[in-house]
Amino acid sequence: MSDKVQPYFYKAQATFDAEDITIATLVTHNRFQVLSRLASHYKGPISAAVHVTDVDPAVKLQVLKDLDSTMTSNPDMQQYVDVHLIVDTHDRQFNMWRNVAKLFAPTEYIMMLDVDFMICTDLRQSLNEYPELKDLLHQGKAAVVVPAFEYVNPSDGEDWKAFPTTKKELIEKHRNNNQKTMTTTHSIDMFHRTWTKGHGATNYTHWYQAKAPYKVTTYNYSYEPYVIMKKSGTPWCDERFVGYGANKAACLYEIYLSGIDYWVLPNDFLIHQTHHYPEETRDRERKYNRKLYTHYREEICMRYGRIMKAKGSWDSAEAVNLKRECGKVHGFMSAVKKIES
Repeated sequence: MSDKVQPYFYKAQATFDAEDITIATLVTHNRFQVLSRLASHYKGPISAAVHVTDVDPAVKLQVLKDLDSTMTSNPDMQQYVDVHLIVDTHDRQFNMWRNVAKLFAPTEYIMMLDVDFMICTDLRQSLNEYPELKDLLHQGKAAVVVPAFEYVNPSDGEDWKAFPTTKKELIEKHRNNNQKTMTTTHSIDMFHRTWTKGHGATNYTHWYQAKAPYKVTTYNYSYEPYVIMKKSGTPWCDERFVGYGANKAACLYEIYLSGIDYWVLPNDFLIHQTHHYPEETRDRERKYNRKLYTHYREEICMRYGRIMKAKGSWDSAEAVNLKRECGKVHGFMSAVKKIES
């Protein structure tokens, strides 16, 4: 652990059941109030990796003061949130921050969640209603997807108090029928609807009708849902990805290749709370990370090919995802055949 990481800078007062779900999230200065809102809404364990830049001592001091004010002003922050401080000059090390939040999570299960998302339903209760799915989760064979949505008009996504809290209400907002024009408009739609590779494999068309959990069958390497998974035994996020673009997709790619299937909860959902991004920075970093991700996929395919050959699981169900996805990588199948089992 780097000396720049200070675990339990603030420690939650509550004691949690080992089988609870910890929200593992990452937070910067401008999102402190959103974290506070999450703590009061979720009322469960949260492991928050909080980044503080130390380029300017005065700025660092102000950030720490604001963090302390956030903690002391909300009893739910004190009760439920472990804050792990990361103090360095490197912004947007998202995967490193995710790993810190995961490492110090106090429960057996975690949910990798961006702090800007509002959990609109009681997903812990919902998961308990599906014992077979929870058993797959416990065995480390499944990661559970909670579908993510956003408002089509970004300004509508600024008032979290107006967000729907049931699937029925969400569908009504999604299918907003105009009786005068006899047309249907969507006030809420899938998250990043203009980039369907990111969340499209969740199959929202099926979700609107679903009554039971269902398996993701159209995975692609850009898929980046918000998932509940077992803490121990699941892959860590590769920390070479710094900045915007591909960082979370790379995490989920390795999870998938390791033999974990994605299953979607049928009645639960998240909604993005609108905020604005530095688009020029995002575009530049995405271009770099796209190149890195191409090489990473080849590398991780060969790594898991060797692992599964070595432990004798190449011909088992554990290798199905690996074969399906890495079979798309040029030269993978011929290369893996040369590995002695």
